[in-house]
Amino acid sequence: MMLALRSLLFNILFYANILLWQIALIPTFFMPRRVLNRCLQSWARSNMWLMRMVVGTRVEFRGIENIPKGGLLVASKHQSFWETFALLPYFDDPAFVLKRELNWIPLFGWYSLKARMVPVDRGGSITAIKAMSKKARETTDQGRQLIIFPEGTRRAPGAEPNYKQGVIHLYRRLGQPCLPVALNSGQFWPRRRFMRYPGTIIVEFLPPIPPGLPPKVFFGRLQENVETASNKLMEEANRNARI
Repeated sequence: MMLALRSLLFNILFYANILLWQIALIPTFFMPRRVLNRCLQSWARSNMWLMRMVVGTRVEFRGIENIPKGGLLVASKHQSFWETFALLPYFDDPAFVLKRELNWIPLFGWYSLKARMVPVDRGGSITAIKAMSKKARETTDQGRQLIIFPEGTRRAPGAEPNYKQGVIHLYRRLGQPCLPVALNSGQFWPRRRFMRYPGTIIVEFLPPIPPGLPPKVFFGRLQENVETASNKLMEEANRNARI
């Protein structure tokens, strides 16, 4: 019962925090883009602080030394809504690949446009895909870090992986290193549930995959590295829960 109440309180505070930040950030529409990005990173930290204080969920980031400087493709495991904001503070100038429909949401979508996120039309034509690829290339050529969830949607911990071919297309198109990211967030912030659980979310930045590998080699290495590491983090969380 106490955990349910803490989860309810956190969710109320989390969405209230989103609303307050959206209002507070209105002046950034008239400021340089990087000002907005720094504010979004602060918003992300405030969410992690709330989760720690209300629910008792801590965060550990490993492998920070593996993050290269400059343009980069970041391919992250996607188990929860949590990583859609929690990764932001660990990159100098990040940009997400996100569904085009999100740009239509008042304020949120406007901030996405201001931050120059990269929209993708999942059911789009070849022309739309080429346009997305061009924008993605421009993003990393500017020295930014492009964050993508290769599975396209959240997958529960332990679920069969379902990596999409889009990550191969971006890897070939961008000509940048790819940083694999493993995590176990879904055990503490489950998808499609309001419950939040105490413990330690672990994010592991794995050694980057160099550019120029054959597509099949890259795809196999990315999936193996992310899935193997994520499964280990899941097992670690389970062991700690039993202690």
